[in-house]
Amino acid sequence: MRTTLIVAALGLALLQLQGCVPLVATGIGAGALMAADRRSSAAYIEDQEIELRAGNRIGEAYPKDTHVNVTSFNHDVLLTGEVPTAEAQQKITDIVQGVGNVRKVYNQTVVGPVSLLSSRSNDAYITTKVKARFLDAKRFQVNYVKVVTENGVVYLMGLVTQQEADDAAQLASTTSGVKKVVKLFQIVQ
Repeated sequence: MRTTLIVAALGLALLQLQGCVPLVATGIGAGALMAADRRSSAAYIEDQEIELRAGNRIGEAYPKDTHVNVTSFNHDVLLTGEVPTAEAQQKITDIVQGVGNVRKVYNQTVVGPVSLLSSRSNDAYITTKVKARFLDAKRFQVNYVKVVTENGVVYLMGLVTQQEADDAAQLASTTSGVKKVVKLFQIVQ
């Protein structure tokens, strides 16, 4: 009887935990990424918060005619996309600088119409090709470099050695479809 009660209790507990498996798996995946990252775990989490807060604030201030991607790496923020006016471009920089823990803002947005989905899809494809080349070359740990592509321009961010920065830039610049490479690295010794 006691064994039956224990088995029943464990069965009920497992049923209640069933919905937690994706959360646990996500937590494990994020933990593995953080462990292999040169940023501290606090900086990793703060970068996620910066991206979320800045993106929300930009969306509230400019709900139409604007497409801005926010990428944060070790408290440096890259803004890419399209904005309607030069005034909006400056205001967006000010908005992001007002977000906590932001060290530096690289506003690479352009004044013009919002890009087409086909252009964004091509940019995602270029990013994938660059990352695949990083993997194939095995010159540095891939997650040391964050790759962002906008209109064929590849932006590279990360905490890297000078050699890793040079290797990443060389690999990215020789990838088909890449128009230009912009290095926004923080160099470590």
